[in-house]
Amino acid sequence: MHSQADWAQLATQFQQNLGAGWMKALESFQQLGAGSAPGLAGAAPDAPAGIPTLQFEPAKLVELQQGYLREAALLWNQGMQAPAPVKDKRFSGAAWSRHPLALFSAAVYLLNTRTLMGLVEASNADEKTKARLLFAVEQWAAASAPSNFLALNPEAQQKAIDTQGESIAQGMHNLLADMQQGHVSMTDERVFEVGRNMATSEGAVVFENALFQLIEYKPLTAKVFERPFLLIPPCINKYYILDLQPENSFVRHLVDQGHRVFLVSWRSADESMSQTTWDDYIEDGAIRAIETVREITQAKDINALGFCVGGTILGTALAVLAARKQKPVHSATFLTAFLDFSHTGVMDVFIDEGMVKFREMQMGQGGLMAGRDLAQTFSFLRPNDLVWNYVVGNYLKGETPPPFDLLYWNSDSTNLPGPMYAWYLRNTYLENNLVKPNKLSVCGEKVDLRKIGIPSYIYGSREDHIVPIEGAYETVNYIGGKKRFVMGASGHIAGVINAPAARKRSYWTNDQLPSTHAEWVQGAEDHAGSWWPDWYAWLKPHGGKQVAAPRAYGRSKFKVIEPAPGRYVKAKAQA
Repeated sequence: MHSQADWAQLATQFQQNLGAGWMKALESFQQLGAGSAPGLAGAAPDAPAGIPTLQFEPAKLVELQQGYLREAALLWNQGMQAPAPVKDKRFSGAAWSRHPLALFSAAVYLLNTRTLMGLVEASNADEKTKARLLFAVEQWAAASAPSNFLALNPEAQQKAIDTQGESIAQGMHNLLADMQQGHVSMTDERVFEVGRNMATSEGAVVFENALFQLIEYKPLTAKVFERPFLLIPPCINKYYILDLQPENSFVRHLVDQGHRVFLVSWRSADESMSQTTWDDYIEDGAIRAIETVREITQAKDINALGFCVGGTILGTALAVLAARKQKPVHSATFLTAFLDFSHTGVMDVFIDEGMVKFREMQMGQGGLMAGRDLAQTFSFLRPNDLVWNYVVGNYLKGETPPPFDLLYWNSDSTNLPGPMYAWYLRNTYLENNLVKPNKLSVCGEKVDLRKIGIPSYIYGSREDHIVPIEGAYETVNYIGGKKRFVMGASGHIAGVINAPAARKRSYWTNDQLPSTHAEWVQGAEDHAGSWWPDWYAWLKPHGGKQVAAPRAYGRSKFKVIEPAPGRYVKAKAQA
């Protein structure tokens, strides 16, 4: 037992160590950014020549330091008395509450994380540097959480005891299996199979080339709208996010509404596509699909939808067609898609001149961008939810994640051609050239989005971290024609794939279209449930009159190649 004097000496030493640790952390942190600062925030004396240091606002820094020392001393003085339950789901289980030492380690970890975040906010760095520092701190914090380590995770320890070590053995089995497949399992992938219980809407492949297969879906109504509908999904993922299972299938619901539906199923790039360009995706992809649908249906024009990168591809294709004075698309729908890349959110952290030049040198003249690398990048945008949550469950606790169709799709990545990917990075994310009239030449035509003079429905998700809502809204400022903007609740996928029967979430409408999303929100009206019925109502008058549903797929030279979902979507990305 320590005497009162011994405890006081320990407390004093603890305070001194905290102060020394604070200064060392600050000196290391300064070397991550640019600038220098006087006094407490001065440049690290041993900083290498030529490497700038971060500059901090002295008042904020002092406040942050004092707050850290105060909270740390409070934790110390509590000793091993269990602190109040931590408001973090990683540490909210009953096992944490029963282990004061574990809760203490969690509380110290959260204090350190808050302090590092505070250091970023206290710096005078530019916004991009701050965003990068915050991202780095978030990644460090997510990876170093006590919950990620068996020795510090009382829930995993308790499970090992309860199962007599079986959970540890199963965790090792899960780890080896994931190492073999090349990614962390987010769901029980054995449950799902494309064509059996995913992508099951009945249809047939009626055209294919080196880039895509065109699927025509079987009508579910006696009559259909005379103007056919073409779906262009993102080429960065498999198309069946739009056709997961019957109850939440965007495709099936659209067919149920009486539309004659076609869909582009992009091919995952292999070595034969290593020279494929952005122009190829526009000319031989989107434009070829539009013309093929018109030939099959004998329609003067069609309605089209682009989702995510598919929306960028559709917008570019429409601008190319407008430059050719062609108007084969009657109306366009853009779902969580960028045309203007000035508000890219956390994705901006990854993009700068150096990074883009590296990709151009690496694959700009040929090669592939591996789908697994892209998938990992997107997962680390939400590291706690999409990475470490599964590390803890799969490996420390030996659990098999529950079946979840969306997460199965999320793990089914696709490769992209290197030249296409490098062009896309520079001309969209880095230089935002697509919205600069006549700046770009695509397929031999000058691109001017203002010449897209057709009715458009533009949808953005409020919590989208891939296409932030401000970026989705900017489309209204660049394309011509009558426009409608709708905002849905939730994120990039859950906000879009929100079937009405689920009665989940909400959406907002506003017939006025001011220049910024912030202004639009001020006059927006909230509605309960899915945004799909609003879109159905908007789309209906653009469908034209009702005609008898076709009895067969394709037409003359467009014979059935194979049943849906086709070969392309079933092929696993190899790189």
